Amino acid sequence: MAQKIAVIDYGMGNLRSVSKAVEHVAGDAEVRVTDDPTFIAAADRVVFPGQGAARDCMAAISEHHLNRAILRAAESKPFLGICMGLQVLMGYSYENNGTELLGLFDGRVKRFDGLAMGDSGLPLKIPHMGWSPVHQVTTHPLWQGIDDRSRFYFVHSYRVVPEDISLIAATTDYGVRFTAAIARDNLFATQFHPEKSADVGLQLLSNFVNWAI
Repeated sequence: MAQKIAVIDYGMGNLRSVSKAVEHVAGDAEVRVTDDPTFIAAADRVVFPGQGAARDCMAAISEHHLNRAILRAAESKPFLGICMGLQVLMGYSYENNGTELLGLFDGRVKRFDGLAMGDSGLPLKIPHMGWSPVHQVTTHPLWQGIDDRSRFYFVHSYRVVPEDISLIAATTDYGVRFTAAIARDNLFATQFHPEKSADVGLQLLSNFVNWAI
């Protein structure tokens, strides 16, 4: 029987590009963009993309009654968070004078300070936007076939700071070394956008689709 893959839709995020990229690597799997908690609960795998401001994201998740569905999926089945789908797994964001997040992991989401200097001697621009090398901190099935320090595509002004550093699966440097991916048991989440990261991004998504927990 073909597996079911849910791409969570809470009204924010580049859902079409994510779903198309997953479909490209998923064979005969059913890939559905959905805000239906019943389908999410029944899915074999869950992708949680997102973009925008933390407070708006949390409000949209609550409006779509997805808080519990997201947390249950993150604790029970192969789960891939992307961009804001990583950040909201932490406890608290300093964006918008402070926003409580889903709190699956202890940690904070902090803004780049904008004071770090690049190789040119000029301050680095915020948001961090474009291709950056990703250093794989841990061995993980989702890194299979992807060289260490491969370049992935980022668009973000905030970075996650998990309290438990054993969560960190990859880092990237942008004036400061920050968490580019986390991993724990059945969960993997990235600050970069695999759906916008050409062949290495498709390889990561293919690894997720075939990830045996």
